[in-house]
Amino acid sequence: MALFKSADERRIERDIKIRQGIRRIEKSIREQAKFQDEFIKHAQRAKKIGDTNQYNFIRNSLKKTATIRRVLERQLLSIKNALLIKRQAEATADFAASMGMMASEIGKLFGETDLVATQAEWEKAMLQSETMEERMGMFLDSVEEMAGDNVDVSAEVVSDEEIDRLIEAEAEAEHQKELDKLAGLRAELDSLKQPSERQK
Repeated sequence: MALFKSADERRIERDIKIRQGIRRIEKSIREQAKFQDEFIKHAQRAKKIGDTNQYNFIRNSLKKTATIRRVLERQLLSIKNALLIKRQAEATADFAASMGMMASEIGKLFGETDLVATQAEWEKAMLQSETMEERMGMFLDSVEEMAGDNVDVSAEVVSDEEIDRLIEAEAEAEHQKELDKLAGLRAELDSLKQPSERQK
């Protein structure tokens, strides 16, 4: 058990005690209602048997019970209203504390934000970006030049004629595909014409 409790722990303990007090009062009210019912039954019995002394005694006890019950109900109502006011006050305090923290953070942000320095950094970044683009362009040019220089034309594995034949062969293959498609379409049209000619 900690010697020093936080404000939240103390608040929770107080809330628990308040709820316990409310439950005890509600229990007492229920008990007084039971007593009242019992006294009413006893008063009816005393009247029925004609015992005036008992009837008057029970009636006074019933009056006392009703008074106690009314006092307890008023106390319960007062505690519940006080609890509502407490919760409203806590909500207001939480709101005020949150707004205070927000104001403090906003103040810090504005205090820490140096737009002149930010603009200088931005301009520096843009210059570096342009320099990087120029360097990248130069690098790519040098890579292309090196690639061109490294090709040994004298030791060609594939001749120009072979390349030309590959290109022509690809063109012929594409042409043949088109011819095959046309042939397929003609065959399909012919098959559609034949049934209609038979019907004639």
